[in-house]
Amino acid sequence: MNDAPLWTPSTERIAGTRLASFMEFAGRRADRQFGDYDALYQWSITEREAFWRAVWDFFQIQGIRPDRSVTLDSNAMPGARWFPDARLNFAENLLRRRDDHPALVFRGEDGHRELVTYAQLYASVARLAGALRTAGVAPGDRVAGFMPNRPETVIAMLATVSIGAIWSSCSPDFGTNGVLDRFGQIRPKVLFTADGYYYNGKTIDSLAPIAGVLEHLDSIEHVIVVPFITAAPAISTIDKAVLWKAFLGDDTEVTFEAMPFNHPLYVMYSSGTTGVPKCIVHGAGGTLLQHVKEHGLHTDLGPDDVLFYFTTCGWMMWNWLVSGLAQGATLVLYDGSPFAPDPGSLWRMAEQEGVTVFGTSAKYLEALEKAGERPAQSFDLSKLRALLSTGSPLAPTSFDYVYREIKADLQLSSISGGTDIISCFTLGCPILPVYRGELQCRGLGMAVEIWDDSGNPVVGEKGELVCTHPFPSMPTGFWDDPDNERYRQAYFERFEGVWCHGDYAELTDHGGLIIHGRSDAVLNPGGVRIGTAEIYRQVEQLREVVESLAIGQEWQGDVRVVLFVRLREGLQLTEAYRQRIREQIRKNTTPRHVPAKIVQVDDIPRTISGKIVELAVRNVVNGLPVRNTDALANPEALELFRGLAELAGD
Repeated sequence: MNDAPLWTPSTERIAGTRLASFMEFAGRRADRQFGDYDALYQWSITEREAFWRAVWDFFQIQGIRPDRSVTLDSNAMPGARWFPDARLNFAENLLRRRDDHPALVFRGEDGHRELVTYAQLYASVARLAGALRTAGVAPGDRVAGFMPNRPETVIAMLATVSIGAIWSSCSPDFGTNGVLDRFGQIRPKVLFTADGYYYNGKTIDSLAPIAGVLEHLDSIEHVIVVPFITAAPAISTIDKAVLWKAFLGDDTEVTFEAMPFNHPLYVMYSSGTTGVPKCIVHGAGGTLLQHVKEHGLHTDLGPDDVLFYFTTCGWMMWNWLVSGLAQGATLVLYDGSPFAPDPGSLWRMAEQEGVTVFGTSAKYLEALEKAGERPAQSFDLSKLRALLSTGSPLAPTSFDYVYREIKADLQLSSISGGTDIISCFTLGCPILPVYRGELQCRGLGMAVEIWDDSGNPVVGEKGELVCTHPFPSMPTGFWDDPDNERYRQAYFERFEGVWCHGDYAELTDHGGLIIHGRSDAVLNPGGVRIGTAEIYRQVEQLREVVESLAIGQEWQGDVRVVLFVRLREGLQLTEAYRQRIREQIRKNTTPRHVPAKIVQVDDIPRTISGKIVELAVRNVVNGLPVRNTDALANPEALELFRGLAELAGD
């Protein structure tokens, strides 16, 4: 599958990357030459302190870092503390540029466009930060956003963290219970919301669910409402509410509070499909260092770039996107359906805005291909040089599609990490080739290995993705977990002192990685471990299949593989088509991968951020409870899997 690369950067392109400049910079410091990426990577994980100091200095992080020889207190996981004497402010590092260059471009699904320059962004943050201080917001207080992906959301986050307060957000498609499951744990003092949002041509109200939240969350002292779907929203029925412009102060300068390196910046949330979501706390310094490394070195992002990522404010990719301001780049914020008003909408936007780095999900690329879209023929994508994909493993056929129908000369970076680390373990590299079906490399400073069940590192074999040494963007802990008990259980229970991420993966001979699915969803028929992504890669090549989901059903003392498929509208799953699916899987994997049962369903349940929920479906099929359906975008879909006659017999 991977004998020859699909794309290789030219010598000239490699020489012009920021990564090449960093290799020279770090080489002078280390008194050595880094001849290739692997040499730099090995240095970055063996000389971790020197590497992260070099990242700080190369990107000229604004802050106070005493000249100590030791930048890491303890090598334990958990327990490591990076730059223990350093102080900085996250917002200050994202607001260093203050000229008339575009900072934010907002695009709605209806074509509405707004532009905010860096000077305007700074001025808006100053006015809002002053107002928050007047409202009594202090370091350590929580400020929450129930917001669409608009400029005001970015401004609210920057104003919050400039004070040293903590930002947390979820997208406005969460219901009242979903919001309370999250914000109810951290008890914010201030809540930002819009009056509503648009999706797929529909107008959806946000004020009704906020009224429900306020009935149960008495910590909120101020509700700031951003007009979006109407110019003057009616807020008289919303307790403690004030419109955005009425709340702003008159400050013209931002007072950036210098906080400790590990001071809480964000509270993020696990998917919550197996219970109340975990509140994952991320520190300012670790998030900043990790993001500037990933943007500047792995994505080659600079001040002349235009970065777009299709995301909501409830997914960590929003936080990742916003950090692009630290590079002085222009960020494109899109809110709405990616297929409204037509499947080419995001590519039309990319052409109009001159997007250079385009980020999306694997599912979007699959859906685009099945819709017959050929962006290269319809749009001028001459400025586009990198395409990023995450959310689920990118199938090899999607690699083919990107290079055939989007752009041939393109760095295609399938990236993988998560909310847990607010960053990536494996991602792209502008000086390495792209191989079909593979993530390009392990991230600098991330000591990633693949371990077998006995804890031995393996290459060319499937196993658990682990990280064997500390890294700055590890969570500082979980909210309300003073002894770190839940934190340890989440990542360090499988292998003592080693981060076990929960991905079932494989390290290839040339340093790339293949993600075969989540470890907790791995199928185990007859004792053979099978990653669900291995099945999806085959099934979803078939044009008739919109999407699929595989689980293990407990059956006669063993586990049998059951595959659910959602077909294109109007199609029915016949026995002949079942056989075609089986042959596709058997031909390209092994007989063990072939499902014992293939069942058609009308919908597949997914989280708010769009990920299919294999564990919830497995629980329903096996007669077990699903603890938290409020985390699902379409919880009603679970009923399609309950009591199926097709699964009652052989």
